[in-house]
Amino acid sequence: MFESLSQKLETVFKKLRGEGRITEANVAENLREVRRVLLDADVNYKVAKQFIEDVQKRALGQDVLNSITPGQLIIKIIFDEMVKLLGESKAEIRSSQTPPTVVLIAGLQGSGKTTFAAKLAGYLRSKGSNPLLVAADVHRPAAIDQLISLGKQLDIPVFTDRGQSAVKIAGDSIDFARKNIRDTVIIDTAGRLHINEEMMQEVASIKETTKPHEILFVVDAMTGQDAVNTAKAFHDRLNFDGVVLTKLDGDSRGGAALSIRSVVQRPIKFIGTGEKLDALEPFYPERIASRILGMGDIVTLVEKAQQQFSQETAVKLEEKLRKSQLTLEDFLEQLREIKKMGPLSQVIGMLPGMNRMPADVQVDDNALVRIEAVIQSMTPDERNRPSMINGSRRRRIALGSGTTVQEVNRLLKQFEEMQRMMKRFSKGGMKRAMQGMRLPTR
Repeated sequence: MFESLSQKLETVFKKLRGEGRITEANVAENLREVRRVLLDADVNYKVAKQFIEDVQKRALGQDVLNSITPGQLIIKIIFDEMVKLLGESKAEIRSSQTPPTVVLIAGLQGSGKTTFAAKLAGYLRSKGSNPLLVAADVHRPAAIDQLISLGKQLDIPVFTDRGQSAVKIAGDSIDFARKNIRDTVIIDTAGRLHINEEMMQEVASIKETTKPHEILFVVDAMTGQDAVNTAKAFHDRLNFDGVVLTKLDGDSRGGAALSIRSVVQRPIKFIGTGEKLDALEPFYPERIASRILGMGDIVTLVEKAQQQFSQETAVKLEEKLRKSQLTLEDFLEQLREIKKMGPLSQVIGMLPGMNRMPADVQVDDNALVRIEAVIQSMTPDERNRPSMINGSRRRRIALGSGTTVQEVNRLLKQFEEMQRMMKRFSKGGMKRAMQGMRLPTR
């Protein structure tokens, strides 16, 4: 997420940190470079211009010019202004005091509306809601079937009525929700390849009929400036309440995220970070600004870990670490929990300073799969006593896992190193021990 933007900004920040003394001249020079990076990332020109002016105004204050570490202070100012640009605080979905709460999803075709509708239903259910999905996209072939399939995966009902108009389906879904004790109705509407009057009129009629408590505009973050223009056109017609950025796990330059809120004056409420149905995150401006500026996002990383690691499992693991009894069986179990947190590149990207890695060094998302395959190809005795794995066993394990003997040797060597560290730092717990396993890269 934002890898290119983050790495380019880090180059500018490195120069700032190296400045022995901050003057108006070198502030202006460095901020010109920041503006160029923002424009390269497809940030709206007016938004980038205003952002630089706001930073420059604060950066030329006497407190900064006379500071012992002026470069760091300017970076802090850039961070503060970026948080403002992104919205300052998390924006919640509004709910109705009298159920059901109606959420209307709008956007262009291909933006990920239908998948987002399902993700949102799963997210709200995890927060205690009892949602109903509504398939009101009657124009796109297979749109209804897609939502029904996603609903089955989540075990969430989908309301539709083939042959009826989108407006009637949406209207009838409200009565269905009341009769079936569903407290949230999420309506997936039709999109088009581009904005046109027919599409706008239909979604406006659905809004009039259902009177939604929340209208969310879904936009593909990879579309850059087009995303901003589309958002403005939809907002002029629907007056939506919030924005959802999808496909932020792809090769997104980040410009849409930094521009949309300023242009339409509506908060970003969710971001899609992958294809899986749980790959949805609430939008926290401060955390996203921190990721963009290479400061990491430890809070989100900890939250993801807490969702996957039960307290009981953590206590058992800590006890084994303390007694230096961790086996490859235990390690395999932890790998599976880490995989549930999302792609390894995303997890690593939440660590501070990762934008300082060379651009040609990439975290290999398949590394965990290969490690898991190696361990699974071992017998239970081999997992518990890796010292018994001789040359012939290593060849068998490599053949069974589709890897090489060298990869098997590397895993065993790293695991041996980790066990040695556990014996030396047994009182330090898992944090020090896990540092013995190097990050897989390619």
